[in-house]
Amino acid sequence: MTMTDVQVRARWLAVTSVAIGTFTIVTSEMLPVGLLTSIAGDLGISAGTAGLAMSAPGLVAAVAAPVLAVGARRVDRRLILMGLMALLAVANLAGAIAPDATVLLAARVLTGVSIGGFWAFAAGLGPRLVPERSVGRATSIILGGVSVASVLGVPAATFVSSFAGWRSAFVATGVLALALLAVLAATLPPLKPSLEPESSPTPEKRSSWFSGPLRVILVLTALTVAGHFAAYTYVRPFLEQVAHAGPALVSTALLLYGAAGVAGNFVAGAQAARNPRATLIVRVLLMAVPMIALVTTGLPALIPLVVWGFGYGGVGVTLQLWIMRSGGGELSTALFVCSFNLSIALGSFAGGRIADALPVSAVMWAGAALTLLSAAVAGIAGRSRTSGS
Repeated sequence: MTMTDVQVRARWLAVTSVAIGTFTIVTSEMLPVGLLTSIAGDLGISAGTAGLAMSAPGLVAAVAAPVLAVGARRVDRRLILMGLMALLAVANLAGAIAPDATVLLAARVLTGVSIGGFWAFAAGLGPRLVPERSVGRATSIILGGVSVASVLGVPAATFVSSFAGWRSAFVATGVLALALLAVLAATLPPLKPSLEPESSPTPEKRSSWFSGPLRVILVLTALTVAGHFAAYTYVRPFLEQVAHAGPALVSTALLLYGAAGVAGNFVAGAQAARNPRATLIVRVLLMAVPMIALVTTGLPALIPLVVWGFGYGGVGVTLQLWIMRSGGGELSTALFVCSFNLSIALGSFAGGRIADALPVSAVMWAGAALTLLSAAVAGIAGRSRTSGS
């Protein structure tokens, strides 16, 4: 084995560690989804108020991503990623010992800073870590951590909490972040920043940029992700109150949802490489129809949830491949992260207000309406060249 082979293998280890990092931050972000009932009961607050633990980090991440992308563009990416992972560990462990909602929300704010910064910087590291011929594969692996976490993080946290309580899920992710900090230190090479042209776009370039496919992608991201989280953040209260599911069935349903989502991630990845717009339309329809079915049919809840998981599992990778095809760099990725996380915050917040004011089944109608609107926008955008598909 030559020295070059050793170096290439080391770089792939670095890619893998960053992918685990994206998985960890997004899992941390979505921890409260499967724990809302337990958090609300333990802290003596409503389900809607507990849902702020989802809204807060998403909102903070939306701001942190572009701010850090610009403000820290001259800092070694290795140091940034390690610092953000250390911050995530502190935030999760602080959440685990939170005595009240105020402390929990403060911890979740720190989580949001880590999420926004880590995702924004990690997504563009492929070209820095592997040979040019392997950049696409490396980027897919790194970004795949986001997609897999989106569909596995909640079931895993719910499974852990069913045995040892909701605080144990926060402890587990905090310990994982600490372990990953050591792995990043061992595997990442120095990553001195390169001043990309996109880091300081001219007004003319910025105007052209926002009139192209990026604007469409950001709108679709907002509608799809907000619709998903308006409903999914409150899926556990829905299953308990409407489907009369017990803890074991809830855990099983979310685990099956996650497994379907992983399958959907890989299936959509192959499809989106050819036609991201059409792939997204199919995926959002696979989300909207099950949401409606849950409140209008007598189907066992597991069936719509599996279809929903398969649909949403492909949304992240589809949008990510679409944003890559638009030719954007680190700043465009940061804006995508901003839109994604802001949509998580707004969607979960809106769902909370609906869940507190109306029967919990109303969140499914809200989610379906937004995702159907996303499909309509994608269809209309496909008739113009600005869709980029």
